[in-house]
Amino acid sequence: QVGLRESGGGSVQTGGSLRLSCEASSSAVTYMSWFRQAPGKEREGVAAIWRGGAETGYTDSVRGRFAISLDSAKNTLYLQMNSLKPEDTATYYCAATRNWVRMPLDKTEYNYWGQGTQVTVSS
Repeated sequence: QVGLRESGGGSVQTGGSLRLSCEASSSAVTYMSWFRQAPGKEREGVAAIWRGGAETGYTDSVRGRFAISLDSAKNTLYLQMNSLKPEDTATYYCAATRNWVRMPLDKTEYNYWGQGTQVTVSS
């Protein structure tokens, strides 16, 4: 089992920034990622990182605004979110897997999930 605990959500105005954190109980994972889910919408992959190196991936709507990073010493995943827009409003979830992943932004690839943290962007 891998426990994941997110923090850092909140409310900001358009153009603001937030940094989400996700503490993992184990370093024995291959991929870690951030997903988000808005009311009435499917959970979508936002950003992913391969623990073994610097390989990252982003969904098109956040590329250039969000940055995923991993502090291996602290087993903590981060998501720096800049230039936030109202459409970024959602509950953000941290996810992890111990398996090899073919599609890092596909939610079916992950079997460990955090409880979520709310991000609200007002116009």
